Amino acid sequence: MARRSSGGSSSSNRSSGGRSGGSFSSSRSSRSSSSSSSSSRGSTSRPGSSFPSGIFGSSSRKKVGTSTFRIPVGGSRRPTAGGSGVNTAGCAGCGGCSLFVFGVIVIAILLIVLVASGTFSSCGSNPGNVEITKSTIAREPLPKGSVNETGYYMDELGWINKDSVLINGLKHFYQETGVQPYLYITDTVNGSHSPTADDLADFASGLYDKLFTDEAHCLIVFFEYGDGYMDRYVCGNQAKTVIDDEAADILLDYIDKYYYYDNFADEEFFAKAFSDAADRIMAVTRSPWIPVFIVIGIIAVIVLLLFWWSNVKRQENIEAKQTQEILNTPLEKFGDQEVEELTKKYEKKDEGNESKES
Repeated sequence: MARRSSGGSSSSNRSSGGRSGGSFSSSRSSRSSSSSSSSSRGSTSRPGSSFPSGIFGSSSRKKVGTSTFRIPVGGSRRPTAGGSGVNTAGCAGCGGCSLFVFGVIVIAILLIVLVASGTFSSCGSNPGNVEITKSTIAREPLPKGSVNETGYYMDELGWINKDSVLINGLKHFYQETGVQPYLYITDTVNGSHSPTADDLADFASGLYDKLFTDEAHCLIVFFEYGDGYMDRYVCGNQAKTVIDDEAADILLDYIDKYYYYDNFADEEFFAKAFSDAADRIMAVTRSPWIPVFIVIGIIAVIVLLLFWWSNVKRQENIEAKQTQEILNTPLEKFGDQEVEELTKKYEKKDEGNESKES
């Protein structure tokens, strides 16, 4: 065998792990690294039924129907005359202020709900109820030249009809991480349709040595037969510096998730799992509440500005009304008032003089 690019690291230094589902759920697949064993995903229950946290059933690529998310379209009813509920008595010229504020608040609430529920995802609902592991580490891809590039998959079951779709997803993973993935789809391990988790682990480890001459590949063996599946990954000594335990969990999570999407062909299911996993692995996952708080802050500022502007307009209207009342007062009335005031003033003076003379 050719010298490995990592310096000939032994297979014992590789990281590996896996999951199982359906009839294989009783076999827990463990990691060969120092981390804790990976969780079993098997259960006889279909998604939507009651099952313990972390348990996820599968049965021979049986999928659950999904529906594409659609943003609700529409608006409030057109207000009728006199019944809009908008108080314009003290805000002449800005009768739409309250309605506008109401509309902004409704849009804000809709945005918050969408962001919080993750429905901006192009795939819509999550039939498998799989929560994708968060990426908490800032990772750097392997340097160029680490990989002795090979093919990208082996399909013993004839699942892949459009290999370009699958390869594009796998190449995206390679470009983002610097680790070349390889997908091996089979229903037989060492001549058996019912291998144990240990059998699959040994099979995957031996397969790595047969397929690759470097330590920069990540091999995923996806075994399915009857009503269950198992998958196993093996990452070379170099590859595991990027595809660590957390990153591997992210990839396995996406495989678990998209396994149940009936609007994906098999090649699309795998391609999207690898592509989405690469994007998440190579970026630290932001809290979904950050954009929610940003939206709330923007809306709060807009509402405060609207109320300030409304108060300014109200005061201007009051002053304009007072000015208009003054302008509408007849000049004669001002004259009569002045004469009366002067008369009263001189009458008081005359009375005072008379009292002095007496």
